[in-house]
Amino acid sequence: MLDLLVIGAGLSGLMAAYTAASMGLRVKVVAKGLGALHFGAGTIDLLGYWGDEAVKRPFLTINQLPSNHPYKLMDTEAIKTALAEFVALSEELGLTYNGDFGHFGRGLTQINTDGENLWLPSPVGAARPAFLAPQGQQAGNLRSDEPMLIVGFTGMRDFFPQLIAENLGKQGHTARAVFLPLDTITDRQDNTAVSLAHQLDRPQNRQKLAHALKKLVKPGERIGLPAILGMDNHAQVLAELEAGTGTAVFEIPTLPPSVPGMRLFRALRNKLQGMGVRVETGMEVVNCQSSMVNDQLSIEWVATETSARPLKHRARHFLLATGGILGGGLVGELDGRVRETIFNLPVTAPQKRSQWFRPGFLNAESHPVFTGGIAVDSDFRPINGDGQPIYDNLWAAGNVLAHTDPIRERSLEGTAVTTGIITAKAIAAKVKRKT
Repeated sequence: MLDLLVIGAGLSGLMAAYTAASMGLRVKVVAKGLGALHFGAGTIDLLGYWGDEAVKRPFLTINQLPSNHPYKLMDTEAIKTALAEFVALSEELGLTYNGDFGHFGRGLTQINTDGENLWLPSPVGAARPAFLAPQGQQAGNLRSDEPMLIVGFTGMRDFFPQLIAENLGKQGHTARAVFLPLDTITDRQDNTAVSLAHQLDRPQNRQKLAHALKKLVKPGERIGLPAILGMDNHAQVLAELEAGTGTAVFEIPTLPPSVPGMRLFRALRNKLQGMGVRVETGMEVVNCQSSMVNDQLSIEWVATETSARPLKHRARHFLLATGGILGGGLVGELDGRVRETIFNLPVTAPQKRSQWFRPGFLNAESHPVFTGGIAVDSDFRPINGDGQPIYDNLWAAGNVLAHTDPIRERSLEGTAVTTGIITAKAIAAKVKRKT
């Protein structure tokens, strides 16, 4: 029998599965879809905003968060360790993540409490905070005063270099925009970021692009490109473009689907499969069965929808990582109820539609429907109104957790990585105590 069944294939679920499997547990992942990695910028945002204030040093602000915030349920050193483990894994995967907070060497990461957020260009040229960024976005850090050449491609959808350069200029950064013809990369006329990334996996296409960029760039400029620098050979594409142009090159995320996010998802999924962990998507969990074991309620199995009859998945422990109201782990009904879709767990969101939102869309406080979720104890086990665990063998991680608004806080991926890793360690510890 499985030691752990992870429900959800987002970043929290995949990191939990990896951590548990690396500690010797038998793990499987089932999910309805592919999680939010395909929509984000591919960075790890620990904490970018609190209230209306931009956060410079996330760990210093974490100390000021409310006691029920997910970060406050974890020890600060445990958060640092989890992030360091993610950095080490990213290096192993060939998608090295880095930040402005410590010393890095192969297998060595030291995360400091006073580490600062990076500020990177958004798809419209705004400055967006990120604590960890993939190597391909590092050179875009706006704390550097090097001028930027923002390059777009005629006929490419969803990337607007003139808008990006103009908005960067309004913020005091030196930037100019140019276009290259689309046939610099491909002969196809209608292209998405994903298809162009696959085109740049081909050596002849990236050589042609490097030659064209070399003619455009001025001394001292760094080059910003849409996030299309290879899907399967990203590190090689980035290295060859920098060598061919003689300057730093960085990616700017486009509108979804996110190529950097897809790279990370594919790399994590392939790593898990190499460890013997099955990642089964298109498997919506629709039912569950529980029973009393030693005077505690315990889940026996969950069932996923199939074309015939539901398929039962049995495990000793379960991790709920299905996302929040925007990810489908929580559902709002017409009558105002907000419910958790699998175990019918209590949800902290208001149960009246009139109380879901505050009067102003850009209200200084988060909307209650987005901060609602599953309340957990210090071990991340869902709890009832009395603060007691509801099931002996169920944990929760990621955006399904209560008392946080990860999108507004820019803490989505940081919450996913840290809670995914820490819950997996708690589950592994429990498994070892029973053996």
